[in-house]
Amino acid sequence: MQEALTATDAGDDLRARTARLVASAPFQKVVTALILLNAVTLGLETSDTVMERWGGALHAVDHALLLVFTAELALRAYAFRARFLRDPWGIFDIIVVGIAWMPASGELSVLRALRVLRVLRLASVLPSLRNVVEAMLAALPGMGSIVALMFLIFYVFAVMGTKLYGDLMPEQFGSLGAALLTLFQLMTLDDWANIVKPAAEANGLAYLYFLPFILIATFVVLNLFIGVIVESIQTLREQKESADARAATAITDAARSEAHADSQVLLTEMRALRAEIAALRAEKVPS
Repeated sequence: MQEALTATDAGDDLRARTARLVASAPFQKVVTALILLNAVTLGLETSDTVMERWGGALHAVDHALLLVFTAELALRAYAFRARFLRDPWGIFDIIVVGIAWMPASGELSVLRALRVLRVLRLASVLPSLRNVVEAMLAALPGMGSIVALMFLIFYVFAVMGTKLYGDLMPEQFGSLGAALLTLFQLMTLDDWANIVKPAAEANGLAYLYFLPFILIATFVVLNLFIGVIVESIQTLREQKESADARAATAITDAARSEAHADSQVLLTEMRALRAEIAALRAEKVPS
C-alpha cells in the first residue's frame, strides 16, 4: 500500500513538473519558433526550383516538425489530462496536427495541402492572437442582425437593379443571382467604375442607385462589423481583467486568512505556555 502511494505521489510530481514545463514562457517561445519555421518550409515547397534542389531536406524537416508537434501535444495531454480535452484550443491543435498524420495518397492527396493549417496554431500559442479569435467568435451572435440587414439591402438593390438595368447590362444585372454578385463586387470596390460608368452613360440618374448602395454597403455596414468586433474585444479584455482582479483578491484574502489563523495559533500557544509557567511557579511556592 505504501509503495502504491509513493508511486502515485511520484506520478503527480512528474505531471506537475511537466505542466510547469509546458506552460513556461521559454517552452512557448520554442513552439512558436518551430511553427514559424514550419510555415517557411511549407512556403518553400511551393517553389519547383527549391523542391528540385532541397525537396528531400524540406520533407525531412517537415516530418521532424510534425513529430515535435505531436510530442508537444502528448506532453500537454499528459500534464493536463481531461482539462486539455475540455479546452477548445486543445481540440483545435489535435485536429490540425492530426490532419497531417492522415494518408495523403490517391484520392486523399488533397490533404497534403491542408498541412499548412499547422501555421494556424500560432493563434492558439500567441495570447494576443488567441484573444482576437475569441473576441471574433464572441461577436458572432451580434453579427447576426447585421448580416440580416445586409441581406435585406442586397436583396432590395438586386431586385431594383434587375428591373432597371437588366436589359442594358444583362451580364451584370440579367438575373437576380448576377445582380447579387455584381452588388458584392461593388461592395468590395473591385472595378466598380466599369460597372457604374456604362449605366451612368445610358442614364444620368444611375448614380442615385449605385452611390447610395456603395455608401451603405461599403462604409456603414462594414463599420458596423468593425464596431461589433471592437466592442467584443473590449468586453473580453474587461472580463479577463475582472477575473484577474478577483483572483488577486482571492489570493490576498487567502493569505490574510492564513496569517490570521497562524496568529491565532501562535496566541493560543503563548497563552498555553503562560499557563504552564504560572503552574510551575505555583508548584515552587512553599506552602
